[in-house]
Amino acid sequence: MSEMRSQAPRGPDVDLVNAIALRGCDDERHVIRFRQDGVVRAWTLAELDRKAARVARRLHALGLRPRDRVGVLSRNRIEFVLLDLAVLKLGAVTAGFEAGRFEPARIVDLYGLKALFAEGVDRSGAVFDIAEVQAWAECVEADAAERPLHAGYDPADVLAIKFTSGSTGAPKGLEATVASVNSSINEVQAMFGHGDGDNLLVFLRLALLQQRYWIYSALAFGHDLTLSDLDQALDMAKACQPTVVMGVPGFYEALRASLSQRHGDADSAARGAQIQAALGGRVRYLWTGSAPASRTVLEFFNHAGVPLYEGYGSNEACIVAKNHPGAFRLGSVGKVLPNKSIRFDQDGVLIVASRHPVNCRYTWCDPGVSEKSFLPSAEVKTWDLGHVDEDGFLYIHGRVDDVLTMASGRNVLARPLEEGLRRHPDVHECVLYGTGKPFITAILSPALAGADAEALRRHIRALNEDVFQEARILAALIVDEPFSIENGLLTSQFKPKRKMIHQRYMAQLDDIYARHARTPEAFSADAAYVRDGRAPQPSF
Repeated sequence: MSEMRSQAPRGPDVDLVNAIALRGCDDERHVIRFRQDGVVRAWTLAELDRKAARVARRLHALGLRPRDRVGVLSRNRIEFVLLDLAVLKLGAVTAGFEAGRFEPARIVDLYGLKALFAEGVDRSGAVFDIAEVQAWAECVEADAAERPLHAGYDPADVLAIKFTSGSTGAPKGLEATVASVNSSINEVQAMFGHGDGDNLLVFLRLALLQQRYWIYSALAFGHDLTLSDLDQALDMAKACQPTVVMGVPGFYEALRASLSQRHGDADSAARGAQIQAALGGRVRYLWTGSAPASRTVLEFFNHAGVPLYEGYGSNEACIVAKNHPGAFRLGSVGKVLPNKSIRFDQDGVLIVASRHPVNCRYTWCDPGVSEKSFLPSAEVKTWDLGHVDEDGFLYIHGRVDDVLTMASGRNVLARPLEEGLRRHPDVHECVLYGTGKPFITAILSPALAGADAEALRRHIRALNEDVFQEARILAALIVDEPFSIENGLLTSQFKPKRKMIHQRYMAQLDDIYARHARTPEAFSADAAYVRDGRAPQPSF
């Protein structure tokens, strides 16, 4: 297929990174809000910048220099923001680590860190308690020196290390270039025009570099920012009234389910008012990505007049496509950004080229892994399947490993079937299983303890009426607990860990296929066999 490129208009690019690194911010009109000690606090952006500069000078006094790596192993908190901005002012590199997935004692040497800031640790060698940062930020004596601590980043310099949230194995480490960050933020700004009057709610992990983009955006373009975490996101939204909310599909699905349960069916105007009330009342638009959003969720918000714009990207390629006010098509992930171009290989796999690549390899990974994603052409092989329609909108159908190759040799794409299953209110999450098997089994994570097995059977039967024989679901396993981050079955971005789920329930799956071999008449498209893992005996 020929190369596709978006034709959206471009504005002048801003070197945000060096603007933050080398020049002080004097914006006293816009603020960052955050919760600390149970109280919602607000600092002007000028105040935030001054405090970050003090932290930078403290780091410099401790011996840190440009290009040194500074690790942050922490949940979302204002000290994380201060550290990241201080590292930019130092000309160094921030390595964001997800709390709970890394051991402080191991990662200093493993990733070549000059310093590591973590929560609740004793200061020892290169390891600091992140709580110390607050005191450094208040040290006004550090204001005396105003000369920049470095000469500025080159576009090819590395400013951050980000890690994949892969479902198994050690996370892959990728060094991100200054040019890639500047390019992505500028492209988003051209689409959405964040500015005076806007307040962006950020509650996904700051360890993800892309979440820190919105802090840089506030300092560069002048808008408010609200920092939270997932647990307090709705409370902070009501208190701080964001105009823009950045969330994964799981967040919006939970909000949809909560509002539907509380208010029942409602017309679009009433539903829009309910959504606005839940999110503070001033929402201009909602943003989602990181995982596929279901049609049900997209329609719930968009048909209510609260735009939910889905996009597509990856750690390796950053933001590739995005729906936005100037170009929106429900079900697509938007048009390709002007700084990207895409093509599909002979197997239909999406391949992305960037004008300003994130990088051309992983710095930390197992042997041979980089070559699977980064091509000699400097393109990124995404391993996602998709197509572009006649108007240039990109659609993602699923990943290559989402394809089930049945015993008959037929291939079945799992994602559309899983989306159909999720439309039932009793289904919290699901994955399909069946590669090498005679039929497909659905593994269902219930939304409620009292999920109705018979109602789920009827839902599956209805889905089977509209698909080819090889795509029919002939069995379902209702598991005894919802998939979650805590039990290891969802990634930190709320994506199901397909292989882990298969492994966790392999004994029950094996029993289903053994039962089919003994009594095949119990399995049909019209009356799917359901094994209720919450009960001592399977139901019929």
